[in-house]
Amino acid sequence: MHPVTRVKLSFMMFLEFFIWGAWFVTLGTYLLSELSTSATQVGVAFLTQSIGAIVAPFIIGLVADRFFPAQRILGVLHLLGAALLWYASVATDFDSFYPAILVYMVLYMPTLALVNSISFRQMQDPSKEFPPIRVLGTLGWIVAGLTIGWLNWEQNGNLGLTFRMASIASAVLGLFSFTLPHTPPVKGAGKATIGDMLGVEAIGLLKNRSYLTFFLASVAICIPLAFYYNFTNPFLNELGMDSAAGKQAMGQMSELLFLLLMPLFFVRLGVKKMLAIGMLAWVVRYVFFAFGDIDANYWMLIGGIVLHGICYDFFFVTGQIYTDNLAGPRFKSAAQGMITLATYGVGMLIGSLLSGVIVDAFQTSGGGHDWQSVWLIPAGIAAAVLILFLLLFRDRKACKEATEHLNTASGQTKAKSLS
Repeated sequence: MHPVTRVKLSFMMFLEFFIWGAWFVTLGTYLLSELSTSATQVGVAFLTQSIGAIVAPFIIGLVADRFFPAQRILGVLHLLGAALLWYASVATDFDSFYPAILVYMVLYMPTLALVNSISFRQMQDPSKEFPPIRVLGTLGWIVAGLTIGWLNWEQNGNLGLTFRMASIASAVLGLFSFTLPHTPPVKGAGKATIGDMLGVEAIGLLKNRSYLTFFLASVAICIPLAFYYNFTNPFLNELGMDSAAGKQAMGQMSELLFLLLMPLFFVRLGVKKMLAIGMLAWVVRYVFFAFGDIDANYWMLIGGIVLHGICYDFFFVTGQIYTDNLAGPRFKSAAQGMITLATYGVGMLIGSLLSGVIVDAFQTSGGGHDWQSVWLIPAGIAAAVLILFLLLFRDRKACKEATEHLNTASGQTKAKSLS
């Protein structure tokens, strides 16, 4: 790959995730403190991610893969997104804010696939060339969080500026996208069907009892996952943590570390233990949040954040490897599409709705929340999912093959899984 192309793709990836991290982490705090919404409305705002995840395959399958160059679609989507984010920053109530962020997420979620597509099409060996480029995306998310913390926007009640910062970055990426390498539709691509876009070709995998167990566990574990994404920042700010968004960036730092260590853990533990440790980490994280505070138990709050690396990598990345191995060459893409739709679509949607209702139910008379009771609920859900998984998952042959698969293609795994 030409060095100029590598720099362009890296800058594209940095901005792609800087934009998301710039407003998404602090969305709950912004809505509760500056628009005076209920926690249920916060959950409704966050489920726009799930709606976007469900709609994204249709946009990519019907438009990007068939008719127009990917870099041009990326540019148009981000320019439209810049306008929507700016409008969201000046919305004075939830009724005017929500439509803007809903349309924005429907436009943004397809860009996650587009930046990958543009990158892969320029590479001779994606397993080696993609990870150093994709890691700039995680760095972008981290820089966004650190910037919010450094500017003290949470404590000063200026979180509306996060949307303007994201809007400017989106406009920059939108214009920059037209300078990216030409990425035309793949020649000979057949007509996209609804089944192709939803990954139904891989539905036969669910006949495998252990994979069905994993599949259902993946959907169920996304319910407590939504509690973390939706309410960690409001929780930390309510407790009085300084620069909460900046400290939350440690979660992405730990994710990078554990992703690099995954091959070592995989060889020693195998699929079932990796998945189980990932789910156990969710339980521990929420127990830490339930009993943590900004005084003697401050370490629990930090520990809960840092556990993100184990929570995400050990469960979701391991699950992607297991799915990829079990599906075989013919159904790889369909299987990954199916599990993504089920988790970030269905699971996160349920979690977003449920988390908001629960946080509202534990609001105290002084305007705060009984966070200990709130966090023990997702801890209990994650514990129940873990127990059922340990009892029902038995796929030893697939676990062994998945371990061998990681050893021979760990670079490709990193390329697909960094986030």
